[in-house]
This record gives sequence, C-alpha cells and structure tokens, in this order.
Amino acid sequence: MASRMELTVVFFVTPAGPMYHNGVYHLFYQYNPHGATWGVGNLSWGHSVSGDLVNWAALDAALEPTSPFDANGCWSGSATILPGGVPAILYTGISADGEQVQNVAFPKNASDPLLREWVKPSYNPVIPLPADVPLDFFRDPSTAWLGRDGLWRLAVSAKVGNAVGSTLIYRSKDFRLWERNAAPLQESRAAGMVECPDLFPVAEPGAEEGLDHAPRTGTGVKHVLKLSATDTFQDYYAVGRYNDTTDTFVPEDDGDDCQSWRRLDYGHIYASKSFFDARKNRRVLWSWANETDSQADDVAKGWSGVQIFPRKVWLDNDGKQLRQWPIEEIETLRSRKAGLLGTVVNSGGVNEIVGVAGTQADVEVIFEIPALEGAERFEPNWLLDPQRLCGEKGASVQGGVGPFGLLLMASGDMQEHTAVFFRVFRHHDKYKVLMCTDLSRSTTRAGVYKPPYGAFVEMDIEEHGRIISLRTLVDHSVVESFGGGGRTCITARVYPEHAENGDSHLYVFNNGTGAVKVAKLDAYELATATVNVGDDGLIQPSSMRRGEA
Repeated sequence: MASRMELTVVFFVTPAGPMYHNGVYHLFYQYNPHGATWGVGNLSWGHSVSGDLVNWAALDAALEPTSPFDANGCWSGSATILPGGVPAILYTGISADGEQVQNVAFPKNASDPLLREWVKPSYNPVIPLPADVPLDFFRDPSTAWLGRDGLWRLAVSAKVGNAVGSTLIYRSKDFRLWERNAAPLQESRAAGMVECPDLFPVAEPGAEEGLDHAPRTGTGVKHVLKLSATDTFQDYYAVGRYNDTTDTFVPEDDGDDCQSWRRLDYGHIYASKSFFDARKNRRVLWSWANETDSQADDVAKGWSGVQIFPRKVWLDNDGKQLRQWPIEEIETLRSRKAGLLGTVVNSGGVNEIVGVAGTQADVEVIFEIPALEGAERFEPNWLLDPQRLCGEKGASVQGGVGPFGLLLMASGDMQEHTAVFFRVFRHHDKYKVLMCTDLSRSTTRAGVYKPPYGAFVEMDIEEHGRIISLRTLVDHSVVESFGGGGRTCITARVYPEHAENGDSHLYVFNNGTGAVKVAKLDAYELATATVNVGDDGLIQPSSMRRGEA
C-alpha cells in the first residue's frame, strides 16, 4: 500500500470536515461505498482518524443518507468546534425531493476521543433551499465562525437567480436558526457556480503560524477566500479584507471574479479544505485529486480518488500570495537517502540520482544559475496562458536558461518519465520564471489524460541570488511539486506502465544552452504509512492531550 491516503472507500471524493479535536486529527470525506464511480448509490461521509496526519485508522461512516433531509446523499460540508469543545458538522443533504439543503450533526458521545458516532437532529434542515436558488445549486457550508457581535456565521455556495455564482453568508445565535445576510460574501458572475468556500484569517506577511477564527478587533488582519469553480474544475484564492459588520470580502490586488484570482495549485486538485491545527498553531490544507485514466480503470481497481499530502499554508512576505509546504510530519517517512552537492549539469546533461527508489520519494533540490544572459525573450501574450506555454516549450524543447529540473517516475529506457522543470525568460529589465510539469511522456498507456501544467513563479530570481528551489513528492500515481519555496504548486496524476513491474528512476536534467549548478540535492525514499487499519492500537492515548484520553 502506498504512503498516500488511498483509502479503500471505493469512490473517494472531497475532504469535507478536517479538524483537530482533543489530541486527534479527524478527516471526514465524501465517499461512495457502493461503487468506484459517482453514479452508483448515494454519497456518505467517511471518517478516518490519526495521531500525526500521516498514519490513519478508518472508522465506520460518520453520516449516511438515512433521513428525508439527506435521503439522496450526504454531500460536502465542514466541522466547527463549538464553545465548550463540542464539535459540530454542517453538511449539504440532498433531500428526498432532490433539493440541496444544509443540515447539522453532533457527536452521539462527545467524550469518545474518536467521535465514532454522529446524530442528525430531527429539526434538520437548519437552512432550507432559498426561493431564488435552483434546487441543485446550494451547497457546501463552510466552517462556522463567531463575529464580534456574538453571532455565528457560515458561508454557503449558491447560484442566485440561475446566473450568478455567489457565496452567501448566514448568521445564527444558537447554531440552529440561521438567517441570510442581505449581501453575499462574494459574487463571481463569470464562473456561473462556485463551491466549497473556505474563508480564513492569515498572520502578518512571512509569519508561518496559523490563525483560528476567533473574533479580532481592528482591520489589520487579512483573510483568504478560496473558491472552487465548477466550469474550470480549479481552486482559486484571493488575499483581501473581510468586513465582519457587512459580512463582505474585498480582494486587495485581484479582480472581483474568482477566475481572475491566483490558483491554489496549477495542476490537478479540486475542492480543497483547510483547518486550524491548534496542536502546532498552523493552518493545514487538504485537497482531492481525482483520477485521469479511464472510468473502466477505476472499476477494475475498485477505487478512485485520493487526497494529496496535507500542506501547511501561510502568507508570503509580499502579502499577496500564499506559500504552501508539505507538513513536517511527512519527513518521518523518509528512509534511504541519496544526494548531489555542487554538481554542474551542462547543456543536454542527465544525471541519475542513484540509491533511491523512485515510486515513493521526496526530492529537495536547489538550482543555481551561473548566468542569465542567455535567457530567451519573453512574449507578453504568454502571461495569459502559462499552461499552453509549457505545452509548447516542454522538457524536450531546448531553451536558453532551461528547461532544467527533475525527471521522475522514469523507466530504465526513458520511454516513460514525468518532467518537472523551470525556464527563465528575459522580460524588459527583469526575468520571469516559468514552472512546468510535462506529462507528455508520463505513460505509454492509451486513454490517459496527459496535459501540460504550468505557472509563473512570483519571485525576483536576481534578488534571490539566481537561485531557485524545487521540492517534489512522488507517491505512485501522484506527483506534487513545490517551486520557489512553495510559491507555485503543481500536482499531477501519472500512470506509467513500467511502475507496475519494475523500479522507477530519478534524474536531474538540463536542456538549456547554458550550464546549471545543483547547489544541493537531497533525495529520500519514503516508507509506507499505515492507512486503512482499524482504530485499535493506531491512535494511542499518548497522541492525545493529557487528561483527554
């Protein structure tokens, strides 16, 4: 079994209610116990628990479609810790009439450290379908938060008037009776419909600690609003100001429509959800990566959909973008190590990283560019579509400064490999750094989606001493890459045929005309985490806060 949380819940969808409670991490998620595809049966809420966010025990389903207000499925939602430490789940139910409504659930026994059983009150739904919203466009309640006026708030996605993708705000005194705010938190007219809203505060620029949703006075705290757009199947975010009097959000440097915002990941993730980790005072992000081979492949293997490695997120020094990095606990899986130090990779060079199996690996590399004079001239229209640019200038297309980077999940004959790389372009008197994941040769199998992925890394490479970093995590079919210290992230799904019967190789390469120096490279083989086991023995009392076991 891979270290990835490839949970055998058959159809594994979005993270619905991650939380940290009484020393235990909980991951709730949508899943279908009836088949490997969406269309068989109705969705439930799966439930897994962990003491370290790496090793997981699978529990029985937390929510199942058993009531009139969720008879056709328990869809996405969130978890909230109420005063006194009791958690609550808010989720979308598809009612017996086919309407999307918002429901609440509470632990049957709040003293159970694993929260195995949940109760859905009969007074559900707590938020019925509004009159101005179509029956199937009202979903995904967010984590709730208290305003300075003592009222609870939550955000819900909706298509208002059958046209405008809106994020609505509801307020409540008692977490039972909710009233809609007159103004939406945000509107995205071009998107049509957005979903899975996530609003959270961030610490000052450069500070890596996370913030909870406690009421704060003053206007100095910035917030991030993340939305998932159904028409592009991408997650977008903006840094801005949230007004808890009007319950509105205004982006600082991005447009009003979410599709003009930054992407959370420029590869293949969707429906991300964050939570505040009180144990380590950080904000942790989960996200779903669905399959990109065929539905027949899903049925054959009996499951589909995975979670990416959890990431810590914080606001960059520039105050405009998020930084993301794999949580430190992932490093506990590191085993065998190989490396390079001060190696110069000349034009056309390919250097193998020997001693580490490539199917489960963690590679960190720092590239130093001796000279930037050979950088290609940047065309302004390339700003509009970096993904297309990565397709036109893939790893096999020679450039000036770059492409240089890593070849991953590579077969011995190199007929299959995934390339993650940088190119540097001259743009007026500055330079622009392009990061790409090239899947064109990732597999020889037919019927696999193999797009190019790409984005610009928002950093001044001259100010950084002509140095740029790359970290890539490989876990069988998932390749997650973090460029420029986590300023740009690209996740991809890969299905190389050779990996089924043999080892994969790792290489560092340079296809630019000028040399590139590998200032430092550390590659680790990743051990296999414990997942899908019963709860006996995995969650030890020592992993809980004292007195809470």
